[in-house]
Amino acid sequence: MSWKRFARDLHDGRIEQMCILSDVERMKGEPEELKQLVTDALSAKSKKERFDEQSWNSLKSCPLYEVLLEYNDVLPDDIPAELPQDKGVQHEIDLEPGTKYCVTRQWPLPREQVKAIDDFFESRRKAGQVRESKPPHSAPTFCVKKAQGGWRIVHAYNKLNDTTVPAQTPIPQKM
Repeated sequence: MSWKRFARDLHDGRIEQMCILSDVERMKGEPEELKQLVTDALSAKSKKERFDEQSWNSLKSCPLYEVLLEYNDVLPDDIPAELPQDKGVQHEIDLEPGTKYCVTRQWPLPREQVKAIDDFFESRRKAGQVRESKPPHSAPTFCVKKAQGGWRIVHAYNKLNDTTVPAQTPIPQKM
């Protein structure tokens, strides 16, 4: 079942019950242990520690280490300050015949979300990573609260996705 169908069925009431599977052993733990697990998972320190563990040295045991080293220029340690060099490749989205524009109006957002979006794009504009554009399509933008705090910016491309011609080449599946 696709997530769209699941969400629609849940919203319309066709799904009456859900079963959520979880780690029973952890759930049986003492309340203080559970509280500590949540605190550790959400702390900025543990996030930084997890990030620091993902260094080039930690990848030495990986069978793809040599390949990763060969292409380490596309795996930078820090976010680059400017856009990569233009390679002349232009991407176009194929739409169903007869579709002109997919325009969805922006819905009202809380002030803190507007500020988060404005700050994000202003910092990217100053770094030269984004620019003003006038595309024929538009989609609403909103934010979702991250578990560690802050906002994740989301674009609702539902209308554009619905009119996109599916790729003829299927995406390879993991074995």
